[in-house]
Amino acid sequence: MKIGVLGGTFDPIHLGHLKVAEEVSTSLNLSEVIFMPAGEPWLKGASLILPAEHRLVMVRLALAGNPHFRLSTMEIDRPGPTYTVDTMAELRRGLGEGHELFFILGWDNLNQLPRWHEPSRLVGLCRLVAVPRVDYPPPDLASLDAAIPGLSPRVILLDEPRIDINASEIRQRVGQGLSIHGLVPEVVERYIKQHRLYARG
Repeated sequence: MKIGVLGGTFDPIHLGHLKVAEEVSTSLNLSEVIFMPAGEPWLKGASLILPAEHRLVMVRLALAGNPHFRLSTMEIDRPGPTYTVDTMAELRRGLGEGHELFFILGWDNLNQLPRWHEPSRLVGLCRLVAVPRVDYPPPDLASLDAAIPGLSPRVILLDEPRIDINASEIRQRVGQGLSIHGLVPEVVERYIKQHRLYARG
């Protein structure tokens, strides 16, 4: 069984995340995509992101009704800094034999992979599926291979979809009192308004 994993802070989850999951799932014929909200990402300060309880509810609302998408709280439940390599190792142990993992990330994050925790071990645990980020160049696989030998055969580099939505813009728009309609699922938009998330003051 081929299983995709889409990690991130999901602060908030938006239509771009869902589009990426749908496109990758179709392109690679995945059985399901697991959405994995980060607990305490080691590259970000925990104080800079919304509490996990709100992020989890928004992901749960966004995935409702799609039988191919699943929420995992594995990283939220794990104390301390979150490392993708530990998550993928735990997933692989839980799934057992006969499953292949595909970790979905943006071109920008693939370029940063040498800075990640134990990147060589990570690429041994899963295939990496790199999707475009607007205003970012394609990853330089030759340079990445020099830093992480054996990386390139483990990478699937996609040219689509090209998503021009990002969570920081959504947070900024909410803070300015602007509409985010069409950027997030309607149920997520209502939740943000109801709980006054990202509102200034």
